[in-house]
Amino acid sequence: MLLGLLLVAIAAVSWGTTGATMTLLSRDAAASPLLVGWSRLAVAAPCLVLAAACAARFGAQDPVRRPWPSVADLPLCAALGLAMATYQVCYFRAVTVVGVAAAALLAICSAPLFVAVLAAVFLGERLTPLVRLSLGMAVAGTALLVVGPRGLGPEGLDDVAGHFGLGALLALGAGVSYAVYAVAAKGLLARVTPIAVAAITFALAALLLAPALLAEPAPARAVAAGWPLLLYLGLGPTAVAYALFTAGLGRVPATAASIVSLLEPLTATVLGLLVFGERLGGVGFVGAGLLLAALTLLTARGDRSAGRPRG
Repeated sequence: MLLGLLLVAIAAVSWGTTGATMTLLSRDAAASPLLVGWSRLAVAAPCLVLAAACAARFGAQDPVRRPWPSVADLPLCAALGLAMATYQVCYFRAVTVVGVAAAALLAICSAPLFVAVLAAVFLGERLTPLVRLSLGMAVAGTALLVVGPRGLGPEGLDDVAGHFGLGALLALGAGVSYAVYAVAAKGLLARVTPIAVAAITFALAALLLAPALLAEPAPARAVAAGWPLLLYLGLGPTAVAYALFTAGLGRVPATAASIVSLLEPLTATVLGLLVFGERLGGVGFVGAGLLLAALTLLTARGDRSAGRPRG
């Protein structure tokens, strides 16, 4: 259990660097969020497919899991690829409509709630009192982290809550997409190796998202200008991070993994403070404390009570 939580935590911290990298790409290479999202998938997919092929050929045989999905697994594979591609489109588009803060608030904070519901319905995971408490603390802490720089005054709340509508629906769609990915991957991991699940997910997502590049102005110029950072995004926070997350997800309940993955916005906030001179504010520090307390509680007691599957 603890190893699985550690793998998910490392992945989440890595994901937390993507916002800073996106800021640099937008500033220095004029790269659009959609192009950056597709580039992550396009770089990660062949790496993961190659790793899965090597593991199937030269690695130790798993007595329970197959090295590749079967024909019967195609519906779940399609759901994973579609969820990953949809997340890229919904989240990055939501950022352009309602801004980073509101999009992150709606997408990241809603995801654990959607995961908890889907995991309870489809995976039979029980929401124990400990998990409920950790979930509530983590979601509240993440919300305060996002709202923190603006404060809880009328002007700050209006800034966060005043741009709903299409942008809000897109951000919530990103939260649902993440939840579908986590729950579908959890089901597939019972019979397919984690590296193969990650490889199929990103390969399908990259193919599904590729047609959207037709609407991008001069994508080759942006790629040429920002290729080192795009390569980092594809290899570090994407290929390696999702492989770690998928492996961790195979060891822990989906709801617990979703709570630990909230380290992503905490990491992004720290980088914003240290690198870009952003301000967290008192409210944000309270949110960070709540989030860390939730993660500590879940890690300390998770091996005994964190949402065990029924059966």
